[in-house]
This record gives sequence, structure tokens and C-alpha cells, in this order.
Amino acid sequence: MRVLIDQDRCCGAGSCVLSAPEVFDQREEDGIVLLLDAEPPAALHDAVHEAAAICPASAITVEQAERV
Repeated sequence: MRVLIDQDRCCGAGSCVLSAPEVFDQREEDGIVLLLDAEPPAALHDAVHEAAAICPASAITVEQAERV
């Protein structure tokens, strides 16, 4: 899994941080999302998918790793 964020789309709602605090944080000055771990471990994949699904600005993209 690879996580991508679009800070320009982020509205600072913070739902991603509540869903996956090990992967997402927010800038202090404006609440815009910060990505802490672009390739989180498998144990966090469900939380990252939830964060992407509930993001009101659709600022989170999850790419699945291709199997070789």
C-alpha cells in the first residue's frame, strides 16, 4: 500500500487523524493534513482505507502495491 495526499484539496477536517493517527497528522497553523507514513504496515491498512473513505475533501489516495 502507498498513501498519497493532496494538501491543496484538504479542508482540515481531521477525520484522517482520528482514523489513523499513526499515518496522518495536521499542521498546527492551518490543520492541513501531513503524511507521517506513506507505506504503512498491513496492520494499519483498514484504518487508512477508512480515512480515505471518510475524507470530506477526497484528499487521500490509496494505491495498492502490484504483486510480482
